[in-house]
Amino acid sequence: MERRSASASFPDRAQYPFAAHYLDVGPGRLHYLDEGEGPPIVMVHGTPDWSFLYRKLVHKLSGRYRCIAPDNLGFGLSDKPRDWTYRVADHARNFATFVERLGLERFTLVVHDFGGPIGLSYAIEHPERIERLVIFNTWLWSLRDDPSIRRIAPVMAGPIGRFLYLRLNFSPRVVLRVAWGKHAPLTPPVHRQYVDAAPRAQDRLGMWTFAREVLDASDYYAGLWKRRDQIKDLPTLLLWGMKDPAFGARFLRPFEELFTNARVVRYPDVGHFVPDEAGDESAAEIERFLAPPDVTSEQAELKEI
Repeated sequence: MERRSASASFPDRAQYPFAAHYLDVGPGRLHYLDEGEGPPIVMVHGTPDWSFLYRKLVHKLSGRYRCIAPDNLGFGLSDKPRDWTYRVADHARNFATFVERLGLERFTLVVHDFGGPIGLSYAIEHPERIERLVIFNTWLWSLRDDPSIRRIAPVMAGPIGRFLYLRLNFSPRVVLRVAWGKHAPLTPPVHRQYVDAAPRAQDRLGMWTFAREVLDASDYYAGLWKRRDQIKDLPTLLLWGMKDPAFGARFLRPFEELFTNARVVRYPDVGHFVPDEAGDESAAEIERFLAPPDVTSEQAELKEI
């Protein structure tokens, strides 16, 4: 049974025509999509979005791969308990439970925004389970010493931020729009699917907690970064929106330096939400990245002919 929403048009099945699946991870039920057959790809979102962010990738990739995308607790169609922590480390534990319950022995991991520390924590703990990594605009280290983060994060974490996030639904209404680039417009029907995912103030606790966790979870991020060598040799595709006002070029560089086997694709006019704004292009890059070497070489020979 799907979560009831204040909006009759949420979710919009024309844009998001996927069957609903649910899994109880303890604090609540995670909603997830599970489309296609083949080698699994697991996609982890951040804020203020949900699995809707990955719909274009799922449309393109599910013909050849099993595409799995959970909604983190407090987001999208998942439960939004009032008394849960919504801290990043606890989301990471939920994700580990999700992977184990689905019996995913080896998979490609796709992460974006807060999905980075949530999903990559699992990769660091279980690198043998990860076939490949696809990383969109995110981070994996403490932001405590970042000047721009230190200016804005305390405001968003305080009483002003609480009012903006919980009462005005500020994150999907305003932050998402500001962080969009110029590559493709954020249409009203698409924007609506992000805004309507949290119709009540209590539904926005997850988003506001993430605003606080940018700095409050600094020790957790630092701990992950100390163990980054666990994943440095994994085949990695870095897909980066260079117009991202928060996680732009300077957040890409540490990942470029970390991974020994990485391909980097920069999108000059794309903002923060790359899997949506440049979804078709990203899906094509991921298809090339995941294609077996013999398939890639055959395609190259055909091009030459």
